[in-house]
Amino acid sequence: MHVRAVAVTTTALLGVALTAPLSHARADGAGDDGPTVVAHRGASGYAPENTLAAVDRAAELGIRWVENDVQRTRDGELVVLHDETLDRTTDVEQVFPDRSPWKVKDFTAAEIARLDAGSWFGPEYAGARVPTLEQYVDRLELHHQKLLLELKSPGLYPGIERQTLKVLANEGWLDRRHVAGRLVVQSFDADSIRTVHDLKPAVKTGLLGTPAVSDLPAYAEFADQINPSHGSLSLSYVSAVHAFTGPHGRPLEVLTWTVNDADTARRVAGYDVDGIITNKPDVVRDAVD
Repeated sequence: MHVRAVAVTTTALLGVALTAPLSHARADGAGDDGPTVVAHRGASGYAPENTLAAVDRAAELGIRWVENDVQRTRDGELVVLHDETLDRTTDVEQVFPDRSPWKVKDFTAAEIARLDAGSWFGPEYAGARVPTLEQYVDRLELHHQKLLLELKSPGLYPGIERQTLKVLANEGWLDRRHVAGRLVVQSFDADSIRTVHDLKPAVKTGLLGTPAVSDLPAYAEFADQINPSHGSLSLSYVSAVHAFTGPHGRPLEVLTWTVNDADTARRVAGYDVDGIITNKPDVVRDAVD
């Protein structure tokens, strides 16, 4: 029996038919009885993170679920980048040497489009660019992949939840087919995830982190997943999360991050997690298969 803290709203009930559990997609990245494998920032162990090359590499490996990070430029464009600053994964210090500390929110989309986002990883990726969210989802669509989208530091970008949903809608990612099994929006910020759920109740959402079990009833009102670091996991915690029912009438799921070796993959798979987020999806897939 799965526990529900309070009554499910009519809106949430309407979302049940539209939202399939992630476990239904397990064959996309693992064995039928194993956890789904999610390529972290694309196949970022083999290509520069959050670039179209990393999406392509995940597709080459046969990985269907891809995770990314979304931030906003000074002129309001949504771009796919993990850090709040540009210096770690681009050549911004060379191109704009006087613009320290090189925060994403201080640069226009056109300025960011000039940056090399691949050479830091390897010379074969020289000239790779920071993609816009539109470019990123278009590439996923080309490969028939699925998206675990993280809203990074939403407190820095007021209204990014509504804007992200608008971009996804414009790109065809909020239709029944995508919402039913190809899209999850997650964040460490619980208020941000609640906002996504309130704006578009049919969309699956995930809360990053390892909240106390006593807090799970409140989060189960608007989050379908609880997604903790693998170092914080235990069998009892995963079981506790699974005991609650999310806003779409299904048990809460657990996706854990960032697992890059076979031993750890087998350990967390033994906890019955629903998904494993990894830089090396082939390594994890082979381990849990």
